[in-house]
Amino acid sequence: MSCKHFKNSPQKYYKIISLATFVGLLYACSTTKKVPNGEYLLTKNNFEFEDKKEFFDDELKGYVQQKPNKKQLLFMPLSLGFYNMANPKYDTILNEYMTYPSEMRNQKLRDSLFIKYNMKSSVGKSLFLDRLLHSWGSLPVILDQTRTAKSAESIDKRLTYRGFWDGQVTFKHDLDSTAKKAAVTYFIKHNDPTYIKDYYFNIPDPGIKSLYMQKLDKSLIRSGQILDQTVLEKEVTRINELMREKGYYRFNNSNEEIFFVADSLKSRKQVPLTLEIHRDSADHPYKVATIGNIDVAIVDEAGDYPKNTIKDSLRRIRFHKMNNNYKTSSLWRAVIVDHKQIYDQKKLDLTKRNFLAMNNFSILKARDSLRRGGGISPNDSIIDVLYILKPLPKYELKLGTDINYSQILNLGVSPSVDLTTRNVFKGAENLSTSLSGTFGSIRSTKDISNRVLAYEISAQASLNFPRLLLPFDYYKLLPKRYTPTSSILLGASIQNNIGLGRVNFNTGLNYQANVNDQVSHRLTLFNTQVSLTKNKDAYYDYFVNDDKVRSEIFDNYFVHSPETETKYKSGALSIDNVSRMIVEDKEYYATLNQQGVDLFTAFRGTLVNKDRQTQDILISSMLYNFVYSEIGKKDYPNAFYFNGKLELAGNILSIFNQKRDEGGIVTNPQRTIFGIPYAQFVKFDIDTRKYFKFGNQTLVLRQFIGVGIPYGNSKNMPVIKSYFNGGSNDIRAWVAFGGLGPSDSQVDERVRTYMTDNIKLTTNIEYRVPFSDMYEGAIFTDIGNTWSVRSYNDGFGDEFKFNKFLGQMGIGSGFGLRVNVAYITFRLDLAYKIYDPNKPDGDKWRFKNFQPFKPTLNIAFGYPF
Repeated sequence: MSCKHFKNSPQKYYKIISLATFVGLLYACSTTKKVPNGEYLLTKNNFEFEDKKEFFDDELKGYVQQKPNKKQLLFMPLSLGFYNMANPKYDTILNEYMTYPSEMRNQKLRDSLFIKYNMKSSVGKSLFLDRLLHSWGSLPVILDQTRTAKSAESIDKRLTYRGFWDGQVTFKHDLDSTAKKAAVTYFIKHNDPTYIKDYYFNIPDPGIKSLYMQKLDKSLIRSGQILDQTVLEKEVTRINELMREKGYYRFNNSNEEIFFVADSLKSRKQVPLTLEIHRDSADHPYKVATIGNIDVAIVDEAGDYPKNTIKDSLRRIRFHKMNNNYKTSSLWRAVIVDHKQIYDQKKLDLTKRNFLAMNNFSILKARDSLRRGGGISPNDSIIDVLYILKPLPKYELKLGTDINYSQILNLGVSPSVDLTTRNVFKGAENLSTSLSGTFGSIRSTKDISNRVLAYEISAQASLNFPRLLLPFDYYKLLPKRYTPTSSILLGASIQNNIGLGRVNFNTGLNYQANVNDQVSHRLTLFNTQVSLTKNKDAYYDYFVNDDKVRSEIFDNYFVHSPETETKYKSGALSIDNVSRMIVEDKEYYATLNQQGVDLFTAFRGTLVNKDRQTQDILISSMLYNFVYSEIGKKDYPNAFYFNGKLELAGNILSIFNQKRDEGGIVTNPQRTIFGIPYAQFVKFDIDTRKYFKFGNQTLVLRQFIGVGIPYGNSKNMPVIKSYFNGGSNDIRAWVAFGGLGPSDSQVDERVRTYMTDNIKLTTNIEYRVPFSDMYEGAIFTDIGNTWSVRSYNDGFGDEFKFNKFLGQMGIGSGFGLRVNVAYITFRLDLAYKIYDPNKPDGDKWRFKNFQPFKPTLNIAFGYPF
């Protein structure tokens, strides 16, 4: 070790050394330190399935009454370690102390407990460290053998519930008197299940019976199925939702109107099952309910309704307001139910959700009830609805700071200030303004061993409307239940990232509609972005690899044309002048050998990069986005996700202007608006994901397809709309702009690094295995690359061909760890290159170059998909 390295080691590694010391102390502190003599610390519950495994077996673990202390750090019980580190003298006092509400935990309470437990000498002591350890810690789980027997009974009952009536559960205790530790093993034998022999239903009410028969094909119960009561519960839920959608108010609200009868007198293996639906013992008929009065009140306090309100109405809905701060029409749009409509519980729930989504109100009361008939008896067919709303404050200010990580930005800090102004035009419109920044460091393009400051500062304003901004009544075309909204966006940002900074302006008009909880549509009109590049003349100062290639070919060309060198060194010719001469000199190109041709192709690539990186661009597009998502929905354990985008840019601008700029060195002149070239392209993005649950483990498949087709005024896609490879959410074996792609191009990697393209295919496979509530492991494989949509005869070799693209995919695999703390998931992935298409033939498979201790490290927050 060098002196310099030795000198800096304590400063560089003190955190690691401290953590290792801390972990060592916890290990040194016996987990059984506070286990009484003659007792045992429960360390593990084992499950052995003696005949077979069923798909629900993982849930049986939840029926064990005693579980070991949870493991957090390095698979050890950290919370138990904290508890054991506390002074045992005060355990009894502090255990009781922690049962009190936090607001009561003070010195007075501690002193009273000292007196209670005859520890008067300790009165006045704070016990700060011991209290801290108790608050972080958890008591050792002491084996209770009677609870083991009860756990076995609970597991047996769950087997019966799942249809295995003859299941058997036994257990064994493994006791270690010396270590004072114990493990419990549960032996589970399913035996043969009980099946539904025949399925019948007894529904006296003709209306209910008719509806059930119409949807009989949707029934979850079939003859020949295992008699699983969880399936019966789901069938009850399905029937409840069906009947409530068809107007039967509070159908089966007591959960006593639907039940199943299984006849097990003749057999325990083949059992007839009967569905019974009865309103009451007398089988009174059900009645279809309709909506009566609909009242919406806007008040400051619940007691202000109805005495302090003025009544108004619009289209059969009654409104009660204390003032005219909110237009009646804006409130009417949120109400999905209508007078004399057949009752539908979903519409009531959606109305409530709409009021909350407006971000203008809190709901003090949401009530639906049967109207009273003569006397005190209710009328069981008319439902009156009432919503009492309280306006939220006019202004809401939020200050926040996020910490993020990316392979380009490294660790970054993002402070933000957000101000929401509600009800701007008395129609529940909200104006959201924000000022935010992201500050971090990036790899210097001048010296990749160093990192330099990077930042982005942005200001955004968004005016959100709880309706569509259209000059006509659209409700017959788009029902209110779709909750349509509009927003007008205006923003600006300045950034400095990979060397050349940019100034961006954006504006747009967005429409959004949610068909249901899974399906949403978003249409963006006049989505306009202006991106202006700063420091264009400093391109070669920042992109030093491109400058090296340029210098090499300049030296080569000057041998061919000495007079050009003289003019260049005298200042008569600029770098761009010489570059243009080289690419247009066919006589020079004809003299090149293969090495010279490769250098020429790489040089041309640097010019393409330079033109694209330094280009000012105007993008005016229309964008449509369709999303179908089952993620997070309890009825979809094997969730599916689809996100499709279509963007069409530049057609309107092409009508107005024919004036062209001078073009770049290798790019053609383009038509401009206000002197800025505008882009024309069509772009498709498809992102599909499928999640498969295997108990508590998850297999995720993801496929991304992106295609951008430039046309008209654009020969290439704008850089900000193009595709690149690598990064923590993409092909993780390569860092972003890390040398993968495009295609299997053999262009000098120094040039390929910042090449982007207009076709992208990425396939991701990830298998997630939780170790505990806090830790989760994953293994993954990522496959993909980028291509050009067609051949430009530029020598880059990046065009997409159906008969070749599979062999041009980059492949990376690895494993990772996810740490779930509160609502944040910290992710660490280690990935390795398996197949690199940009390596020469014979060197593409990377197994012989495999270096297990040099993976590509990905640190991120949240799941990759």
